Amino acid sequence: LVADVSTHRRHYAKFHKPAYHDWCKKNNFESKLEEDVKQRKERERAAELKQQILQQKTLDPHLREKPARPAPYTDELFLDAAIEWLISTDQPIDALVHPKFRAMIDIAARATEGVTLPTRAQTR
Repeated sequence: LVADVSTHRRHYAKFHKPAYHDWCKKNNFESKLEEDVKQRKERERAAELKQQILQQKTLDPHLREKPARPAPYTDELFLDAAIEWLISTDQPIDALVHPKFRAMIDIAARATEGVTLPTRAQTR
């Protein structure tokens, strides 16, 4: 008898490997030889990696709602907005052709991120 099981396995691996493998096949037994165990674990790791690679990752954490985009500029849209502004603020019709109004519109037209209008308190 051998006191250390690992010594017994090493002995079988060195001197009786083919006979041991035959016995394992006949008895439907999984080989416990160190080399066979390592190979089996490597195959399992490779299968797990392959499964991880083939498994589709979710996009949920990366998806965000797109902010609503304003309608693109058209002269007609601007004219409608200007007329609504004239009517709702009771401005004279000449306000649209006033040089200061045109200068303000020209400045606002250069904005790329929108325009922040001053509040009543800020204009005082």
